[in-house]
Amino acid sequence: MSDERQVAMENELNLNEQMMQRIEKLKTLQEEGRDPFDVYKVNVDFDSKQIKDNFEEFEGKEVTLAGRLMSKRGQGKVVFADILDKSDRIQLFVKIDNVGEDKLNDFKSFNIGDFVWVKGEVFKTKMGEVSVKVREFELISKSIRPLPEKFHGLKDPDLRYRHREVDMIMNPGVREKIAKRSAIISGIRSFLTDRGFMEVETPTLSPIAGGAAARPFITHHNSLNIDMYLRIATELYLKRCIVAGFDKVFEIGKNFRNEGIDQTHNPEFTCIELYEAFADYNDMMEIAENMVAYVCEKVNGTTKVMYKGNEIDFAPPWNRVTMADAVKDACGVDFMAMTSDEEAREVAKKHNVEMKKDLSLCTRGELLNTFFEEFAEEKLIQPTFILDYPVEVSPLTKKKRGNEMLTERFEGFVCGKELCNAYSELNDPIVQRERFQQQAKERELGDDEAYMLDEEFMHALEVGMPPTGGLGIGIDRLIMFLTESYSIRDVIIFPTMKPVNK
Repeated sequence: MSDERQVAMENELNLNEQMMQRIEKLKTLQEEGRDPFDVYKVNVDFDSKQIKDNFEEFEGKEVTLAGRLMSKRGQGKVVFADILDKSDRIQLFVKIDNVGEDKLNDFKSFNIGDFVWVKGEVFKTKMGEVSVKVREFELISKSIRPLPEKFHGLKDPDLRYRHREVDMIMNPGVREKIAKRSAIISGIRSFLTDRGFMEVETPTLSPIAGGAAARPFITHHNSLNIDMYLRIATELYLKRCIVAGFDKVFEIGKNFRNEGIDQTHNPEFTCIELYEAFADYNDMMEIAENMVAYVCEKVNGTTKVMYKGNEIDFAPPWNRVTMADAVKDACGVDFMAMTSDEEAREVAKKHNVEMKKDLSLCTRGELLNTFFEEFAEEKLIQPTFILDYPVEVSPLTKKKRGNEMLTERFEGFVCGKELCNAYSELNDPIVQRERFQQQAKERELGDDEAYMLDEEFMHALEVGMPPTGGLGIGIDRLIMFLTESYSIRDVIIFPTMKPVNK
């Protein structure tokens, strides 16, 4: 047996022994009529952070608190302890003179991880630590499973993400990121509602997986006896809201894509998509850069963050570079000077560029996009809008004014990663149907991420949609940048994990 396996078995045996000891304590309490699980409610006046941040206001006053017992020190007539509530940790001072001998012994018997309610007076110790001089307390819930060892904590990445609740108990920085995530999403909502946008909710289950190029999750509806898809984007339903006459709409919600998991991808992720009638992609650029700067300053106090050793400044205006110029700057290839698809293919051969399909079937626009992803994308460190994507990779976008090969589409990049995507939305139903039909051919050639034809959406477009600008932002990635997190799992409260038995 390996040493690691031996240690794991010993740890498991030790854990089982500790759990049995805790269960025996619980049984004793229950036999004495003091079952902590019979407590349904306690009154809590304040939280730890309120008291610590406003000590002068609370000094000498009686408060009631409740939280998880995180540490105990002292075995004589005085016990010091820390409890953790929703906001912070605070020290408890439990003295025999204040609670009596029997109650002090009760407190000493509590386990780390138990929940306790306390009432006492706020004061500051000789060491200057804000504390509560406990006069009353009650055990209000029992922890059967011990928390990780105090000094080593929960460090194994798989265990941290799998048992996220323990990760957040033991690692305050994780709790802070999740709290900041809430503040970022709240900031996005306030920014948009202040600009007159209306929040809507669209279906998560749909008979068509539309609005993006991605592989969907498929399920089956028994009553209707049809296959349905978890949405890969909210785009098509939101555009139908624009058709309905709502000029400014947005949705913050989950999308699902049956694809790989890595540092910047999770199968279930959160996006904000917004659409504004009578606007174009220039308006979307203005919204994107100002919204990100707004929420960054709201949660961090500045528009600047550090990310992977780079100081990133989200203050507007962001850099604006066409895709063709970005490629030319990165590798010297000028796609705008080319006159044919064949010329582009020859250049691709020289650069050993790999394509998803046979090179002989690739167009100049498809190769331009591939060259950008291969040579230019990773060099975009400061917030940058890459403008004017090829028609072939932008089936829902209007053609660029003055250039039939390109579209009025941009993507925003930070530190070499895509943050947002936006269009001057295609509203010509005849051209849109042609684009969908071309995508259908791509699917036949083996591209299972090509767009599906959505007849319900086409019906809406045929009713008539005004000129419209649309924008989508990956909220998880935005939170990664604003909290200096290098894995998307660090900013998702419960990331997707393979079951232990698999």
